[in-house]
Amino acid sequence: MITTLLKWMIPWEFSWIFLASFLGACVLYWRGSRKLPVSTGRKLAFWTGMTIVYLSLQTYFDFYAEHEFFMHRIQQLLLHHLAPLMIVASYPGSVLRAGVPLNWRIRVLRPALRSWPWRLVSTVLLNPAVATILFVAFVLVWLIPSMQTLAMLDWRVYRFMNWSMIVSGFVYWWLVLDHRPRPPGRMIPGMRVLSPGITMAPQILAGAIITFSRTDLYPIFEICGRAFNFNVFTGQLIGGIIIWVPAATLETVGGLLAMRQWLRLSRSGRLRRQAREQATARIVASGVGR
Repeated sequence: MITTLLKWMIPWEFSWIFLASFLGACVLYWRGSRKLPVSTGRKLAFWTGMTIVYLSLQTYFDFYAEHEFFMHRIQQLLLHHLAPLMIVASYPGSVLRAGVPLNWRIRVLRPALRSWPWRLVSTVLLNPAVATILFVAFVLVWLIPSMQTLAMLDWRVYRFMNWSMIVSGFVYWWLVLDHRPRPPGRMIPGMRVLSPGITMAPQILAGAIITFSRTDLYPIFEICGRAFNFNVFTGQLIGGIIIWVPAATLETVGGLLAMRQWLRLSRSGRLRRQAREQATARIVASGVGR
């Protein structure tokens, strides 16, 4: 029993970059949660999401993801949808920032956030249109059989694939679950509710195509050696259903969470107050222009 557990917990492909990033985020959140009041629900969501990320990338689970198509789709679903959704839904930004030592915040974090490289990257990646397109594109592009083959044969492409999935997931869900009005939020509250419905449509279509396909779309898993004695088409069918149903379900959950934030903004009067302030600013600007 202990031997089996140790086998599962040993990374299939160890990554120092991932481990350093993971431990850094954990330490910052732990420090920040000691300084700020954080509800049990938010803590549970954050640590559950972080656990999912670790188990998906730094355990023996990664071996099965490299040797079975449907296990690979489970891994991508966890990295792209579930884990980022749970972590972002815990709203960890202020907690992580509080975990940074004050001297580091003043001397490192503040200048970095004001630097032109960061402003350029954030302007591009946090643009709602760009983030939405990348969120869908990084699902579809890795479903192209030739791209899937390339990722399975080259460990550098494989790691880039996993990082692209998790980063695009974090950026997208951060925009959708933003609890602020726009501005300072980057996406219109109503669009935050509609966006998951838009992004799930091409994924449902791709999942349906794979589910009902009568050809082996991903023979690379046969070449690498399959982990289970599954029929090729059975594994492909399960993988297609994972892209189709669970992914759409999670995006529906994300849309409902965004709607809850929208209603909260509306009940608090922040949207109406902001609209009045913007109208007043336009009137003043037009008066000055005359």
